[in-house]
Amino acid sequence: MLRAIRFTTAGESHGRGLVVILEGMPAGLGLDAKTVAAELGRRQLGHGRGDRMRIERDEGEILGGVRLGETLGSPIAVWIENRDFENWRVAMSADPVPEADDESLRRVHLPRPGHADLAGLLKYDREDARDVLERSSARETAARVAAGSLAKSLLAEFGVTVGSHVLRIGDAEAASAVDPPSDATQMNREADASPVRCLDPTAAAEMMRAIDAAAAAGDTLGGVFEVVACGLPVGLGSYVSWEERLDGRLAAALMSIQAMKGVEIGAGFLAARSPGSAVHDEIEPDRSRTASGGYRRRRNNAGGLEGGMTTGEPLVVRVAMKPLSTLMRPLDSVDLRSDEPARAVRERSDVCAVPAAAVVGEAMVALVLADAMREKFGGDSLGEMRTNHEAYLERLGRRGGKA
Repeated sequence: MLRAIRFTTAGESHGRGLVVILEGMPAGLGLDAKTVAAELGRRQLGHGRGDRMRIERDEGEILGGVRLGETLGSPIAVWIENRDFENWRVAMSADPVPEADDESLRRVHLPRPGHADLAGLLKYDREDARDVLERSSARETAARVAAGSLAKSLLAEFGVTVGSHVLRIGDAEAASAVDPPSDATQMNREADASPVRCLDPTAAAEMMRAIDAAAAAGDTLGGVFEVVACGLPVGLGSYVSWEERLDGRLAAALMSIQAMKGVEIGAGFLAARSPGSAVHDEIEPDRSRTASGGYRRRRNNAGGLEGGMTTGEPLVVRVAMKPLSTLMRPLDSVDLRSDEPARAVRERSDVCAVPAAAVVGEAMVALVLADAMREKFGGDSLGEMRTNHEAYLERLGRRGGKA
């Protein structure tokens, strides 16, 4: 199925920089580089991030698709400079460097368990795992966040907001998931004020202690974050074909983020061990809720999705992130030059990146939702898209909640 909004990224972790090209945005949407920079800055937050975050100050430069502060309807290109490239000019040179030795080229022959190093090296028939890890690195997510910031701007035009917060890091877990807000922007303000983006101060302190203990042990930690989208109308996505189901599209987008290992929507795995009477969300009329067709759910165990479509309730998605693969006390591996047992390579890395991953999760959810909005309401310009959106809401209102 051809997506209405699609994007592609290019660039390596320690190369000159990253580029993202976003297609499908309507003409007439107000944008500026500050919007991109603000989201990129949020991605760099979090207790447990490594030294790289002290080097990079991601901002993002819009290279095309925007003129005088408005989108043109053409592909939008954003460039993100890697400041650390100054330290990698030889190793990441696009041109051959015949006189360089293995050390200056920073060749990698000790693959890390849990990383793409070995599988990628075998798949692409490379001798140096540097050729794999530079692209498979989560540095690429900066480009995704840049694209997601533009998708968020489009969603905001229709009253849709996307936010996130951290529920667990290691064994430290927030007391309970918060009730979805009516506006996810406030959730982000509160989460961003926490060093681990957790809304439970007691749990946040435990999370920071767990991260510090892992750092002292040369280890890493994963966790769980939650993404919430508010203000969505009923009917985005479809049940008609498998590839149109919005839950599947969201799961694929979130699982594509580096180091993600699980996704659940709404009650998720809890629903699997509960009776239907305790899981399914009872329905009642609410004529004030035009965007949901004049109905509301008494609960939101479905996480805002039924039959692959939005219900008008807040969208709630949780994602599990594994511990990062680079350890300061490396695990057992193999020296690819000799095939002898050896310890894995040590690359500069974070101890925990769950708070940052939550921001990347927001970006991916925003991109999927923006795509679904464009798919539903079409239009070459923001004005045309808005007209179609208003007509849809008017039709829902005329139904008066009557099927």
